Amino acid sequence: MANANYDTLLSTTLANYRRELEDNVFTARPLTAWLTKRGNIRMVNGGAKIVQPLMYAQNQAANSYSGYDTIATTASAGISAAEYPWKQYAATISISGLEEAQNNGESAVIDLLEAKIMQGEETIAEGFDVMFLGDGTGNSGKHWNGLATMVDATSTIGNINSTTETWWRSYVDSTAGVLTIGDMTKAYNTVSRGNDHPDLILTTQTLFEKYESLLQPQMRYTDTETGDGGFQNLLFKGAVMMFDANVTSGVMYFLNSKYLKLVGHSDKWFDPTPFVKPANQDARFAQILCYGNLTISNRARQGKLTARTA
Repeated sequence: MANANYDTLLSTTLANYRRELEDNVFTARPLTAWLTKRGNIRMVNGGAKIVQPLMYAQNQAANSYSGYDTIATTASAGISAAEYPWKQYAATISISGLEEAQNNGESAVIDLLEAKIMQGEETIAEGFDVMFLGDGTGNSGKHWNGLATMVDATSTIGNINSTTETWWRSYVDSTAGVLTIGDMTKAYNTVSRGNDHPDLILTTQTLFEKYESLLQPQMRYTDTETGDGGFQNLLFKGAVMMFDANVTSGVMYFLNSKYLKLVGHSDKWFDPTPFVKPANQDARFAQILCYGNLTISNRARQGKLTARTA
């Protein structure tokens, strides 16, 4: 097979697999699978930053009146915006010269590349999961935003300092101790407003099992749709609880996912580059590129418990 045709076949096959690759990556871990299920992954086509509008107070120009009373026309306040930087992520698909020689023929080449892509799916899924459950400081600050910083009461996120802007704080209970139903109830209720309440509780396997041990057998309800996705889960006050190995030890998040968005750049979202062969290596390489970031638009509707044990 001529090199030109080989390169074209590789690049075309990789491009055609793009949608399936993305789907497989974002259904492999609890948080990304939940955001996917809720339709919280959106694409934008540019801008120097990702801008997320915020509402932090009610419209002040609203009140009851009678007859010919003057109706207030004060300009509305309570609207702001969080600004998030674009972050980048890349995964490499490589094929060595020996693998190329061992897989001669179009069908063999396609089988080899699909195997390489499947191998990369788990790596990409784990890479995103580590970032989204981290604090954004990994790899010298190049990691994307993570829940450890986003669901917090003191950190700056979205270019807004929660130390001074009290409305931009999450509920955080860092009292060390054994996990109790009372702790969970307080966290859930504190971040709820009417029918606006957490829909996802994400924690460690240890705390997940602790909660399960606190339930009566007849109360161990699960969400069947989430279970059909392959995730072990329990319910707490209507919120689905799952565990993830990348959640920091002792932490339990109470997330209202309507305010969490994974934003990607429409031109650079699982965008495959052509395969190239360096002058000094017997191999071909292509990258899968993603530009984006994890954003939050209401920190007050999020909460977490830390320093909890079983």
